[in-house]
Amino acid sequence: MKHLVFAVTNELNYDQRMIRICTSLSQAGYSVTLIGRRWSTSTPLVPRPFAQKRLFCFFSTGKLAYLEYNLRLLLYLLFKRTDAVCAIDLDTILPFYIISKLKGIPRAYDAHELFCEMKEVVTRPAIYRTWKRVEKFTVPKFKHGYTVNDAIAREFYRMYQVQYGIIRNVPVLQPVTIPEKPEKYILYQGAVNEGRSFETLIPAMKQVNARLIICGEGNFMQAARQLVQDHGLTEKVIFRGLILPEELRQYTVQAWIGLTLFENKGLSNYHSLANRFFDYIHAGVPQLCVDYPAYREINNKYNIAVLISDLRPESLAERLNELLYNKKLYDQLQQNCLKAREAINWQQEEKKLLEFYKNIF
Repeated sequence: MKHLVFAVTNELNYDQRMIRICTSLSQAGYSVTLIGRRWSTSTPLVPRPFAQKRLFCFFSTGKLAYLEYNLRLLLYLLFKRTDAVCAIDLDTILPFYIISKLKGIPRAYDAHELFCEMKEVVTRPAIYRTWKRVEKFTVPKFKHGYTVNDAIAREFYRMYQVQYGIIRNVPVLQPVTIPEKPEKYILYQGAVNEGRSFETLIPAMKQVNARLIICGEGNFMQAARQLVQDHGLTEKVIFRGLILPEELRQYTVQAWIGLTLFENKGLSNYHSLANRFFDYIHAGVPQLCVDYPAYREINNKYNIAVLISDLRPESLAERLNELLYNKKLYDQLQQNCLKAREAINWQQEEKKLLEFYKNIF
């Protein structure tokens, strides 16, 4: 039985993409270990069909947090038997490169995004230069890899001449029934990070007769809470924090509108293909979504969202109100979601995942 090791820097209980990937590989006969961080707020690990390991770190933010986690990950891997390793994004790539060289085993790179082009990186020159050096050193040496869409794969080929596959982060297809929705609430699910348009979304809610529920945590959380207070929206914008995937699906299916918004700052946002975009589709929930290439391509085919390029508060409010009150439009988008999920689902992406790992040995 081949043993695969993956690592992320986030909390394991909430990483839906990695839960899906590791579950599929485990069910296909691989022995799988997923490594993450243990935080002071960490809850007990949810049992999964693969092994899970949390590494405790003293530092939780800043450069020392990344350095400490990578050192602890490297030490753990030195004494861990494995037949192949897969780095998840750039912040875990160095330990896996070193271990793969020391042990002479295959290595792979799972790039969820263009890490150096995220707003919180690209807008900070010193941080950008550091991560770009890491990327230039390591990525060309990871010949095996995959990412979430064609645009990002093309960028990796342009920069480093690596040919990466496409494995989208889409939900498992399972039965869904559209419930009665006594409250037309708007849902944002995912990382509450810089570049997610909260600076304009939160003020827009003053012009929208519905609550906004935010499920997630991130580096913009404190600023988002302050924006809510500044605009007098504490009864209208509700923060739920991190929600386990099983419970989050209930929030999603009960929502009236989903949100997939990114500022056009950094190629990572512009070429994104967010998990939540597909989560809303699978729940039969029409969404307000940025008019960027990957989303536009899917929407042109299935017509499941209202796309927007103007992220000013007035424009966001106008389109949200359209989804709240234009029943004909809403019903059509909802029916299209239910059709699209039959074609876009993890059962299809899983085939590509299993073929990828079969070919790296």
